[in-house]
Amino acid sequence: MADATPKSTGKLDSKAPSGPIEKRWDTHKFQMKLVNPANKRKHTIIVVGTGLAGASAAASLGELGYHVKAFTIHDSPRRAHSIAAQGGINAAKNYANDGDSVYRLFYDTVKGGDFRARESNVYRLAQVSTAIIDHCVALGVPFAREYGGLLDNRSFGGSQVSRTFYARGQTGQQLLLGAYSSMNRQVDRKNVEVYSRREMLDLVLINGVARGITVRNLITGEIESHAGDAVLLCTGGYGNAYFLSTNAMNSNATAAWRCHRRGAYFGNPCFTQIHPTCIPRSGEHQSKLTLMSESLRNDGRVWVPKAKGDKRSPKDIPESERDYYLERIYPSFGNLVPRDVASRQAKFRVDEGRGVGPSGEAVYLDFADAIKRLGQAAVSEKYGNLFDMYEKITDENPYEQPMRMYPAVHYTMGGLWVDYNLMSTIPGLHVLGEANFSDHGANRLGASALMQGLADGYFVIPYTLGNYIASNPLPKVDISHDAFKASREDVSLRLNRLLSVKGNKTVDDIHKQLGKIMWDLVGMSRNEAGLKTAIESIRQLRSQFWSDVRVAGESNFKNSELEKAGRVADFLELGELMATDALERRESCGGHFRDEFQTPDNEAKRDDEHFSHVAAWEYAGSQGDKVTWTRNQEPLNFEYVHPSQRSYK
Repeated sequence: MADATPKSTGKLDSKAPSGPIEKRWDTHKFQMKLVNPANKRKHTIIVVGTGLAGASAAASLGELGYHVKAFTIHDSPRRAHSIAAQGGINAAKNYANDGDSVYRLFYDTVKGGDFRARESNVYRLAQVSTAIIDHCVALGVPFAREYGGLLDNRSFGGSQVSRTFYARGQTGQQLLLGAYSSMNRQVDRKNVEVYSRREMLDLVLINGVARGITVRNLITGEIESHAGDAVLLCTGGYGNAYFLSTNAMNSNATAAWRCHRRGAYFGNPCFTQIHPTCIPRSGEHQSKLTLMSESLRNDGRVWVPKAKGDKRSPKDIPESERDYYLERIYPSFGNLVPRDVASRQAKFRVDEGRGVGPSGEAVYLDFADAIKRLGQAAVSEKYGNLFDMYEKITDENPYEQPMRMYPAVHYTMGGLWVDYNLMSTIPGLHVLGEANFSDHGANRLGASALMQGLADGYFVIPYTLGNYIASNPLPKVDISHDAFKASREDVSLRLNRLLSVKGNKTVDDIHKQLGKIMWDLVGMSRNEAGLKTAIESIRQLRSQFWSDVRVAGESNFKNSELEKAGRVADFLELGELMATDALERRESCGGHFRDEFQTPDNEAKRDDEHFSHVAAWEYAGSQGDKVTWTRNQEPLNFEYVHPSQRSYK
């Protein structure tokens, strides 16, 4: 990154349709070109990632007749991190008859993202949400049901209606099993091929168009090429740049970053989400943190002692000496404020010296009132598996004493920039789910990640991909093309470079150092001085990585340590871009909180005049270990939900 402020250039074309917002998607679908059913089988589509977005896309495209090649780093697509989503999936069904509608879901999502998302995309997401539930029920997903047999709903943060469908605390797992079984049906029909234990390490461009990928077979070490007519990237987010996060250890940004290095713009990289209900870290030995579902805030009450340094057992602290601070500060939403708000308020309490637990970095989530009101059996029916998980990890019984919670890195709203058709700035490269930036703005409301992943895979990409294929000449190519050979050589050179350093620092040592820089300086709160320090520190750490890292094990491509090394190398570049983006965005919005830009009562203060846009970063080259970027902008226009100071009071 050049020392000078990166230049902001250009206006990106979102290709969002015009007209009444409720008709835009239907009109757009009709205007898009179609592929004749007999011709679909002639086209090969590459899907990278088999979580909810990838598995649903592969299943849908296979059902339509395309030849799909699906790639996963796991031994089975069922291991994708989508299984970890606990609380639910949003949909504007209004089954609770409490005033919900497509428009209200659209409104809540735009507002929840602090007015930093594209209206057309968000409305489409709300619009197709209702079809997702019907589709998943047809697949056999066992959503919870109320006493009359109808699907049940619960409420989530950032909303005053109950629109979240759930399968106890296993919603992500059950939805992934539905998509996985649907994809396997197409595997049986020979429409989908699944390539397990493959790591995407490069995107292959021919005449500037995405026509394939280069992968490493994680079992044999072989570098493989795969050609296709389009590439769909469905590889999730980049929260593991912080080292400690709620993401699985295998979650990474390498596939997306390799695409970025090939020319795909990266949108809003500083927009990261800190989840308020996670089990606090217990020591330096940890490699990840554990998420506890946001659904717990339906019945659990968040509090800390009123007095600083009060280390009494929570049972010994009377009601009069407790501060139920979310209920006090936000009477309208109480414990169901959005995640960014709840996380910041927890940090404020800890910074005041009122944190609880051995480390003092936690707040209480208390179910005593719910158990008294509903009975332990009813609470167990709703949250039992979550309570069991908490007890196994902490050796504390949450039925008898409050849970201890503290925010942790969870979701990334930033990602590769895409237009309304989910296509990146590289023709033919489409990006789905958390890997793209598009729907959540500066903060994602709970239960909306699963909604976006399945909306993109089941109901958006089948139309927009067909339009791309029908609208563009796609001359036949195969892996004998020089571009595939050059890509394999590039990948091999990079892997050999990682193996050849033979320094003294382990990959984990350097990743932990990066994580501490990111959490301390690019975490829940940021400021100019800290971000400048972070950028310089990350540059120095990256230089140290390439001069002093040691990839343990044998010096061949079968070495499993290469996975971690390559991913950390990419995080060391992405981390700098995240800090740079945060430095350039001189406002606070959603999960991006700059200390210099806040209201008198510590709420995020936006600057709509100067920053009502998407920051889309273009890789501009590298010299040695130094990387440069160019900052591009896509203006955000609000016709329906006019920006205002976000309030949940």
